[in-house]
Amino acid sequence: MQPGPKNLITDVSGLMVGNAQDDVLKSGTTVLTSAEPFTASVHVMGGAPGTRETDLLAPDKSVAKVEALVLSGGSAYGLDACSGVVDGLRTQGRGFQVGQAIIPLVPGAILFDLLNGGQKDWTENPYRALGRAAFEAAGEEFDLGTAGAGTGALTSMLKGGLGSASLVLVDGTTVGALVGVNPMGSVTTPGDWHFWAANFEIEGEFGGAGPDPNGGLGRSQESRKLMAMRQHSQDRANTTIAIVATDADLSKAQCQRMAIAAHDGIARATVPAHSPGDGDLVFSVSTGARPMTNPERDLTMIGHAAALCLSRAIARAVYLATPAKGDLLPTWSQANSK
Repeated sequence: MQPGPKNLITDVSGLMVGNAQDDVLKSGTTVLTSAEPFTASVHVMGGAPGTRETDLLAPDKSVAKVEALVLSGGSAYGLDACSGVVDGLRTQGRGFQVGQAIIPLVPGAILFDLLNGGQKDWTENPYRALGRAAFEAAGEEFDLGTAGAGTGALTSMLKGGLGSASLVLVDGTTVGALVGVNPMGSVTTPGDWHFWAANFEIEGEFGGAGPDPNGGLGRSQESRKLMAMRQHSQDRANTTIAIVATDADLSKAQCQRMAIAAHDGIARATVPAHSPGDGDLVFSVSTGARPMTNPERDLTMIGHAAALCLSRAIARAVYLATPAKGDLLPTWSQANSK
């Protein structure tokens, strides 16, 4: 397996991603869409998720395909980014047809970035407009790091961000991941230099620092994030939200299995993961372009690749984060510029 040409989720042919952000707000939105509806499912392992329209992605629900998926900052306010995407889709005449009515189906998930130092004193919820702008910006190339849904994201020790990665399997199947990284846990080992995901790095894509040579890691739970926000309750101020995608022809049930497997990627790249205060969630997407020859074997490899891509995407998000005025935490590059 090797990364695709762009090392982005858009290496899955037909998928497009758009970002929109407000640097004063220190927040933003990311949209994944396609010219054609796609099969999707979801799996949640965090204890504090924030979602819209995720029930319809269960394998037993009648909706077969959706038009877009949204990852957004803004906590509950950010769910309105989906409304902006719905507006854009409706303008294009896209959606589920019920008689003369058109209903664009746009599930979404949010991360908590309301206490990150940005100006949140709006009078009108800004996320609907951010969702529409992200949808209209969708293309095959998009920014990582401090962009889109990752604009105001924070890990326990460093700035978080938006990450993506891809792999092409031996049989030509493509798998990719897209993630907003805002966990309670750390993405780097103590000292901020080595990434937990280092063993999965390909060709120095997040700095080539290699694995931490120290043993006994994971016992310390120091958190600059908690210290910076110590005057506020932080029980539910975290989340890693992600999308994994493939061009293999998966059913909704198989998509859900891919999402479940991909959660291993969060656990390998973030310590701790899936806590009661995280909203960890993975959407899964199939464009259906490539038939599977051996469904059980192929699905196993697709799930494995999805987890690898997600670990790498999480590390890339933090590695590529850039400093901005009013930041509460340093970026990886700032922490390692000594």
